[in-house]
Amino acid sequence: MRPALLAFTIVVAASTAQAQQAGDAGSGRRLYVQCTACHTVEAGGKARVGPNLHGVIGAEAGTRPDFANYSDALKKSGITWSDAKLDAWLKKPASLVPGTKMIFVGLAKDQDRADLIAYLKDATK
Repeated sequence: MRPALLAFTIVVAASTAQAQQAGDAGSGRRLYVQCTACHTVEAGGKARVGPNLHGVIGAEAGTRPDFANYSDALKKSGITWSDAKLDAWLKKPASLVPGTKMIFVGLAKDQDRADLIAYLKDATK
């Protein structure tokens, strides 16, 4: 492959990967529907099977005072919820925190996780 064509191909591939990682809050909102059985996002929302997620970005895992059913593993994890930690959690919670009570198996697609994180960042601030 010619050097110029190779360079162009690399730039296009990198741009595509960045665009996929950006996350679309609208798509994330549609994905979040599957979370509503256990979680709410609005300020003052009630905890359900899982905690209310309002203000989750930057919060320490397992510390919400209005939710008492955290696993010991999550309480002791030392995790502060960032984009990267949420991505790992949404990919497979049990891999990030072995012993978690969360039964969600995870989202395999990178784009789905990026979209859901974009929605959570928007809906929970």
